[in-house]
Amino acid sequence: MEIVGCDFQSKDFTLVTHKLFGLEIEMSKQAKTLTQAELRRVLDYVATRKQASRNRAILMTGHLSGMRVGEIAALKMSDVIGLDGKVKTEIHLQPNQTKGSVGRTVVVSEKLQKELTAYAKTLEQTDKNAAFFPTQKRNSGFSANTLAQHLMYIYRRAGIEGASSHSMRRTYITNMAAKGVSVRVLMSLAGHKNISTTQAYIDVNDDMKRKAVELAY
Repeated sequence: MEIVGCDFQSKDFTLVTHKLFGLEIEMSKQAKTLTQAELRRVLDYVATRKQASRNRAILMTGHLSGMRVGEIAALKMSDVIGLDGKVKTEIHLQPNQTKGSVGRTVVVSEKLQKELTAYAKTLEQTDKNAAFFPTQKRNSGFSANTLAQHLMYIYRRAGIEGASSHSMRRTYITNMAAKGVSVRVLMSLAGHKNISTTQAYIDVNDDMKRKAVELAY
């Protein structure tokens, strides 16, 4: 697989050509945000494939926390599982796990706690320093790029055009904004330094516009 001219850690994807499994794909600058139906389609696909539990947990971590793909790839057992053996309510990312080398705290929702608890039950690994999301061939974790490639493969096989690993983060922020969460709160949840950065993530869709016009006098 050859991927040309793409930085999976960047905020946006520039217009590049990807050669993925013999297919040439042009990706737009902004990754696609997913509807609930499209996410369900992806989850239904991974349920039929190998590593179904792990892949579902990865997808749900991105869609329910807005974590960057590099942050998800860097997660260790001790980051997610507490001394009591339960999934933590907050994940404290160290500077070496984040973009820009600035530590931050990720709040874990009850729904994500349930997802990660179900996945953790399938793990045989007890080493607290082991990767929380190990690769299939070895017990080490993904790199940011290999996880991004893996997710892009999943989205394409599920038939979701224009989606990438960054779709998880954009979808999370867009959905939260649509539900009325303030941009300042979103900025904190996403780990952004500037509100303008957070605003650029929000994808205004038809449903949001319809709801907005109904608020007019």
